[in-house]
Amino acid sequence: MTKRGRLTVAASFCQLEKANDKREGKRENRMEVKKKTKKGIFHIVFSRTALVFLLLIFQVVLLFEMFTSLVKYAPVMYLLLLILGSAVVIYIINRKENPAFKMSWILFVMAIPIVGMLFYLFTRVQIGTRFIGKRLQDLSLETKPYMEQDEEIIEDLRVSKPANANLAHYMSRQAGYPIKRNTSVKYFPLGEDKFEQLKTELRQAKKFIFMEYFIVEQGIMWDSILEILEEKVKEGVEVRFMYDGMCCIALLPYHYPETLQEKGIKCKMFSPIKPILSTHQNNRDHRKICVIDGHTAFTGGINLADEYINQKERFGHWKDTAVMIKGDAVQNFTIMFLQMWNVTEHQKEDYEKYLTPVQEELHRELGYVLPYGDSPFDNENIGEQVYLHILNHAKKYVHIM
Repeated sequence: MTKRGRLTVAASFCQLEKANDKREGKRENRMEVKKKTKKGIFHIVFSRTALVFLLLIFQVVLLFEMFTSLVKYAPVMYLLLLILGSAVVIYIINRKENPAFKMSWILFVMAIPIVGMLFYLFTRVQIGTRFIGKRLQDLSLETKPYMEQDEEIIEDLRVSKPANANLAHYMSRQAGYPIKRNTSVKYFPLGEDKFEQLKTELRQAKKFIFMEYFIVEQGIMWDSILEILEEKVKEGVEVRFMYDGMCCIALLPYHYPETLQEKGIKCKMFSPIKPILSTHQNNRDHRKICVIDGHTAFTGGINLADEYINQKERFGHWKDTAVMIKGDAVQNFTIMFLQMWNVTEHQKEDYEKYLTPVQEELHRELGYVLPYGDSPFDNENIGEQVYLHILNHAKKYVHIM
C-alpha cells in the first residue's frame, strides 16, 4: 500500500470514529433529555403546586354540587336571592369606593342576579383581605409621625411649579407621602446596569439592608446577591428579605424562608399561596424595593431573576428600567418597607432605629423627589391621580414605556 493510500484509509477511519462519537453523543443527549423530562413530570405531578391546584379544583366541584342540590327549592331560593340581591345593590351604592368599580358590580349583579350577588359576597367576605387592609391602616397611623411634610419645601416648590406644589400637598395630606429635597436620582435603562450598581451598594452596607421583591428565582442574579447578603450578615449587618408568596408555586421551595433564616437573614413570604378557594389569594405584593442604611434605595421594574438582566432569554431581549435614589427621600422607602414587613408582626417596630437625619445643607440643584406607594385598601387611586396630573400639565411631551 502506498503512503497516499495509507493516509486515505487513516482519514476514513478517523471520520468513521467521529461519526460514531456523534451518534453516541446524540444518544446520550436523548437519554439525558428523557431523564430530565421524566424527572420534571414526576416533580410537577407530586409537587406542592399540583396538590394546591387539585384541592382548589375539588372545592370548586364541591361548591357546584351544593348549588345544584338546591335546584328543587328553586322558587323559594329565587325569591330569597332576589331580595338579597337588591340589598347587595343598595349596599354597593352606599359604599365609599371608586364609582367605576361600583357601577361594574351593580351591572354584574343586575345582569346575573344570583351568580353576581353570590360572587360579590364571596369576594367581600374575606377575613384575610380585611385583616391586611385594617393592619395597613393601623401601620399608616403608627408611622405618620415619621412621614410629616416640611411645609417650607412645598412653599418653595410653589414659587416655581404651583401645579406640582398642589400635587405634593395632595400626596402629603391624602396619601401620607411627603415630598423631599436633597435627593439624587440615577436612572438605569436596563436590568443589568442596575444589577451591577446594586451589588456595589450592597457591599458597602454598614447597618441594615431591606429588600422587598415580587419575583425571586435562583440563578446568576439571585445567587450573586445572596452571597453578598450572607457576607453582610457575618459582618453584623441586619438583613431583612421579603418576597411575594406567588414564588412558592414554581420558583422557590415553600420553606425557603427557613433556609434564609438559617443563614442569618430575616425572611418572610407575603401572602403564600394556600389550597383554599379564596379571593385573598389575589392579594399580591408587586413592589421592588431595596433600602440600604437609610441613605440609598433602589426601585423600578427589575425583579431578582435572570431574565431581568438578560442572562436567560424568555421573550427576547428584556427591557425594563430602575432608579437609584440617595438622600432624604429614601426615608419614604424605609417606612414603606417597614409597614409591609409589620403586617404580620405582633411586636412594635423601632422605626427611629432605621431613619437617617435630614441633611441641613440645601442642594437646590437636585430638585424635588416624592417616592410613594399605592394599595387597593385605601379607597384612593393615588397612582392614577399622579399620572393624570402628569398628563394634564405636560407642555411638550410625555414618554410612556
